[in-house]
Amino acid sequence: MSLIVQKYGGSSVADAESIKRVAKRIVETRKAGNDVVVAVSAMGDSTDELLDLAHQVTPIPAPRELDMLLTAGERISMALLAMSIRSMGHDARSFTGSQAGMITDARHGQARIVDVTPGRVRDALDEGAIAIVAGFQGFNRGTGDITTLGRGGSDTTAVALAAALDADVCEIYTDVDGIFTADPRVVPRARKIDRISSEEMLELAANGAKVLYIRAVEYARRHGVTLHVRSSFNNNEGTIVFNAPEPTAPDEASPDRENSESPVEEPLIAGVATDLSEAKITVVGVPDIPGKAAQIFNIVAKTGANIDMIVQNVSAAATGLTDISFTLPKSDGQTVLTALTVEQEDVGYRGLQYDDQIGKLALVGAGMRTNAGVSAKLFTALYEAGINIEMISTSEIRISVVTRADTVNDALRVVHTAFGLDADDEAVVHGGTGR
Repeated sequence: MSLIVQKYGGSSVADAESIKRVAKRIVETRKAGNDVVVAVSAMGDSTDELLDLAHQVTPIPAPRELDMLLTAGERISMALLAMSIRSMGHDARSFTGSQAGMITDARHGQARIVDVTPGRVRDALDEGAIAIVAGFQGFNRGTGDITTLGRGGSDTTAVALAAALDADVCEIYTDVDGIFTADPRVVPRARKIDRISSEEMLELAANGAKVLYIRAVEYARRHGVTLHVRSSFNNNEGTIVFNAPEPTAPDEASPDRENSESPVEEPLIAGVATDLSEAKITVVGVPDIPGKAAQIFNIVAKTGANIDMIVQNVSAAATGLTDISFTLPKSDGQTVLTALTVEQEDVGYRGLQYDDQIGKLALVGAGMRTNAGVSAKLFTALYEAGINIEMISTSEIRISVVTRADTVNDALRVVHTAFGLDADDEAVVHGGTGR
């Protein structure tokens, strides 16, 4: 008997009919002889609706009370799903995050999991029941308060349960058929990927691919959880996100060949992702002397902002000044600008520029390590499309560029075609959110 953890997003349980369809799928998995644990999101857009309500009664909701409010969405969907399963003649028990043992730190709205003690979930499985767990939420032992995990929290809940219960696989159900080489809403001929390494998936998630959140991928990679991303609207095989084995020593019988468990040669490009959630800050006229960059980024670090790309220009010989540009989430932009402005005299820079009309495109593929000419092909495709590049960043398996926000979708399509990623047929999107 296998233990399977399944996660269903808001679009998969958007209404009563959707909940009954999901319940049927869960029962079929149980009938196949598997133990089943389910992490479920709030129905449809109910989390956003609750947020809107909160802001209608107060411009700045208290974080503790906001978490209490938002967790109501998952409680509704978990209870309805358990009811639907029980109506089909199978035992199902619903659990809140705290009842399921999701222990977090005390940070409201963006809590991180510090321990998972799923005793009640295990007891339910041992007694033949299907366990339904509210995603996105946890419990802090020190304060005794309910917490939420932030965006992608239900994915993270599912992966954490799979790791703690030593599940055979964690199935992430969405409204598309798996992970694609690009967002099929922007690139209709995006191709479904059958298998992708967690390393490549981390890069895609970090650079804007929304089908999986980076925290869930990081957790799965750290704890050796295999993910299967698939659609809740059909029974098609989706995409396996696997943890690539470490390179092994050559087999003694065949010293010129690697152990059979080593992965086959990776495709050159796994996919292309875009991100419109970032802004660019340029610190103008920074004295080009040791310690100034450290001073600037220490100020930024104290705000808690997460820096992505950084570029420092060559200093002008006549003035001895340089410009430093960096990208960060738009939501952190004003906080960072304020912090830098307060310290302007101490740092000695001349001014600040803020640009929230940028878009980032990232090309990801493990095959980049051993193939030349990727950068040339990328930049040629963008040049021929008349798209200007403002910043460039690279890793072993990724090239990221910043361009104008209004050209990033055009950039995505031309780069996707240039690297031969287009499929023969258009992708099917069953819902409308990608979750």
